Amino acid sequence: MEILQNAHSYLAYVALAVLFIAVANAILGLAGNKMFTLEKDFRISLFALILVHLQLLLGVALYFVSSNGFYAIQEFGMGVVGKNPAARLLALEHPLINIIGIVLITIGWSRHKKFMEGNRKFRTIAIFYGLGLVLILSRIPWGQWFN
Repeated sequence: MEILQNAHSYLAYVALAVLFIAVANAILGLAGNKMFTLEKDFRISLFALILVHLQLLLGVALYFVSSNGFYAIQEFGMGVVGKNPAARLLALEHPLINIIGIVLITIGWSRHKKFMEGNRKFRTIAIFYGLGLVLILSRIPWGQWFN
């Protein structure tokens, strides 16, 4: 389980960095009225999508093998977990909000493919990936992550 925990933690750095780059790239492309290119813009957005989905898979596996995830709810009940901020963050808020963030990123990826104009592609990526990034950042267990 420790290997899975470390993989989930260290991949998070990479996934967040690439997601931030994808959002910044989309904002700069939109602001600069640039063409959306397959060589750069498409690949950055795709790489961010792949990394957050990989992070999701590791997170779901960790949720079911860790004592801080599903086991905590099973063992102590939703009432106890819900009243403890640290337990609630790990067992409920972190997984739920991050899944919503990844769903938004996935919607952004799917929607951007429907547009031909670079501005609409960049706007879609900036909005959906940006919202996903904000949600993900809002529920990272920072105190435990840096220990």
